This record gives sequence, C-alpha cells and structure tokens, in this order.
Amino acid sequence: MNRTVSSFCDALRDSVVWSRTLRIGLPVGLIQVCINQGDAWLAGAVTAGVVAKSLLSPAVSCAIAFSAAASTRRSS
Repeated sequence: MNRTVSSFCDALRDSVVWSRTLRIGLPVGLIQVCINQGDAWLAGAVTAGVVAKSLLSPAVSCAIAFSAAASTRRSS
C-alpha cells in the first residue's frame, strides 16, 4: 500500500479528524443550505431537487473539511 493511501486510512481511523470535520463542515453546510435553499423551504416549494441539494451541501462541506483535517494530520 502506498504512503498516500496509508495516511488516508489512518485519517479515517482518527477521531480528532472526524471531530474537526463535523465541527467545521456541518455548520458551514447548514448555513449554505439556509442561504441557497432556505427560500424554497420557507415557501413550501420543496421538491426532490431541493431536498437533494439540502443534503449535498453539508456533505460537500464535510468532505472539504475532512480533506483539510486529514492533510493537517498528515503534515504533523
């Protein structure tokens, strides 16, 4: 197994990485949902697309936060 895959697997097992991911990525994703889909939710115009976007925004933010936390872990 090469070094990059090994360090990624180590990051997956590290609770500090997950803690940082959720502490940073989840609130940012939820704020994005409020900004981008909040008007649709408030107007009651909820479609499958709005629900999908509402679920994807926090997922993308968490993925970005995870990669940053994993990168920081690997550097230290």
